[in-house]
Amino acid sequence: MDSLVIAAARALASGDALGALNHVALRDDPPALALRGIAMAQLGDLVRAKTLLRRAAHGFGTREPAARARCTVAEAEIALVSRELNWPVKALHAAHEALERHGDRANAAHARYLAIRRLLLIGHLDEAERLMAAFDPAPLPIASRAAYELVIAGTAIRRLRTGLARAALVRAGDAASAAGIASLSAEVEGVAHILDMPAARLLAQDKVRDLRLDEIEALLASKVFVVDACRHVICHAGKVISLESRPVLFALAYALAEAWPGDAPRTALLARAFRAKHVDESHRARLRVEIGRLRRALGSLAHIDATKHGFVLAPRRARDVAVLIPLTDEARAAVLALLADGEAWSSSALALALGSSQRTVQRALDNLARDGKVRTLGHGRARRWMAPPVPGFPTSLLLPAALPRGLE
Repeated sequence: MDSLVIAAARALASGDALGALNHVALRDDPPALALRGIAMAQLGDLVRAKTLLRRAAHGFGTREPAARARCTVAEAEIALVSRELNWPVKALHAAHEALERHGDRANAAHARYLAIRRLLLIGHLDEAERLMAAFDPAPLPIASRAAYELVIAGTAIRRLRTGLARAALVRAGDAASAAGIASLSAEVEGVAHILDMPAARLLAQDKVRDLRLDEIEALLASKVFVVDACRHVICHAGKVISLESRPVLFALAYALAEAWPGDAPRTALLARAFRAKHVDESHRARLRVEIGRLRRALGSLAHIDATKHGFVLAPRRARDVAVLIPLTDEARAAVLALLADGEAWSSSALALALGSSQRTVQRALDNLARDGKVRTLGHGRARRWMAPPVPGFPTSLLLPAALPRGLE
């Protein structure tokens, strides 16, 4: 391998995309094309980057399977950053196997890291954690190690394990400092800042206050009976009952908790659960049926007593009842959570990640755009949505995956 390719690879490893281009910008041999593709990706021209990487992979052909696999892994990361979540995952797995066979442990580890990151992105936490349990991050380059610790922190945040998240962020910060990439250090700081921001609101006995993630974690571990409207679950002392697939029961539980320690009138329950404007006997009969189902769903956590005017929630062991509500409405909150990474998303990718219809996501995006909370790039099918950038906190695309072996 010639000195210019080696110099370009080292420049990319340190985050200097322009320096890498100075070495290989005028060359069209496969190694130079691969490095140019990575450099263009770091500079944000993802379309050009994909074209260059595909040309490099074609140039390597079947005679150099390891080099071709590195190009595939780099293209997979571009797809991930572009939120092309339909990109063929089988190709990434095949690249991982090829790199393992050829002894390229660093790039094989990077391929596995990308698979974990994709699972985390689309909300498959159990699968992501299974891969992480069997994953050895030691072969990763130092910059990728920082990114991997961010993945661990992201998983811990989603599991409401703030202690683990903070420990992972400390390790990520140390790795980013060792890598000497300022934008990566800024990204770690940005994620750490999320832990100190309000994440939900607590409604208890007509009082509302904002809670941070660590406060939510403590609340859910306490003996308070919590109706969590962020995840549609009922929590008490570590026990969780999910009503995510039973919206009527959750609406009734929400209304009963909101009215506690008083009773919730039947008319309010009917309006909340069935959105009934004109109540007749069939609605009242259905309410009795749904209240019975809610009693069975809550099991040993609480019972529901009938009163003269309605029903009252009576926790069996908890002395207090609280309701966790999102900082904004559910559809907008979910969209903003995905856009918070600073990347550009298509509405179809958002719908896939959220498990919702594209129409619902598009309506939420339009409302957020009207409020100035999101902005658009492009037009038509090429339109992408992203949160307004935070000054001083750029998100870098590192892509060390396609570096020649021995320079990672």
